[in-house]
Amino acid sequence: MNAAAHFHSTLTKELNQVICGLDDTLHGLAIALIGRGHTLLEGAPGLGKTLLAKSLAQILGGEFGRIQCTADLMPSDMTGIHVFNDRENCFDFLPGPLFNKVVLVDEINRTGPKTQSALLQAMEESMISLDRKSYPLPDDYFVIASQNPLYFEGVFPLPESQLDRFLLRLEINYPDQETEIAILRRYDRPGGGHAELPVSLENLPEGLLEQARSEAAEVHVADSLYRYVAEIAAHSRNHPHLSLGLSPRGALALMRCARAEAAIQDRAYVIPDDIKTIAAWVIGHRLLPTSEAVLEGIDVMNIFHEITNEVPVPREAAFA
Repeated sequence: MNAAAHFHSTLTKELNQVICGLDDTLHGLAIALIGRGHTLLEGAPGLGKTLLAKSLAQILGGEFGRIQCTADLMPSDMTGIHVFNDRENCFDFLPGPLFNKVVLVDEINRTGPKTQSALLQAMEESMISLDRKSYPLPDDYFVIASQNPLYFEGVFPLPESQLDRFLLRLEINYPDQETEIAILRRYDRPGGGHAELPVSLENLPEGLLEQARSEAAEVHVADSLYRYVAEIAAHSRNHPHLSLGLSPRGALALMRCARAEAAIQDRAYVIPDDIKTIAAWVIGHRLLPTSEAVLEGIDVMNIFHEITNEVPVPREAAFA
């Protein structure tokens, strides 16, 4: 088993001790971590997003920060502020929750665009500029943002520039009955909930994530697969029901995740199935339907599947 596969199996094993029925989500998180990207979780409240982020921070060996987004949240509530120190006659910087290693931005679309924009530099450059000074963020900085469905009351849709900075969007749905029974059995106790985790999670082996990332970087990609992704991007930009297609950043994200998927499968080269496996997670939130498509009730994911069905898949005998 290579480092990427070992990382995936270890992460999944540890998180499954506290999380029930989210195997696809855990797979997506492993890809996002190897691909050095951030994750947007979409789903109704109460499905375990906070527990997932806290547990992940413990496994990664870093500090966890949680930001509960509200309509009156200000950017400084996330980034931090300068406070005057009368003893030293200077201003001291008090860092906000964005300076933790793993940050959960809960219900990100409950706050306005001005506050949402405070995340842009942190997610793209791993630093925060405040009062003409830049502050670096921790190594392996990772943002998990949860988003309520857009039909909920009091939400502010994320701007396209913000959505494009999330490597993946993962949907969390209600569990099936057996999974819900397992959740009830695990957490139904006096003073329950998950203030304290039911088990002690072990940290990932030191250096394992970096080894997994190095393996993903060495995965071979055939030119025909680069052309395949470029054609998917071109089709999305010319689709009559889309006003915004896949950006070059999105196409790069698709390749990064395909490399990570190939590495997790213990393979030294990418095949079309790697791209197909993760494409919906990478592309779906980057497509913007036209107003006519919205009025006609055309779903973005249906457009995505239409595009991927139109683009011919490379049929080369070998991609190694």
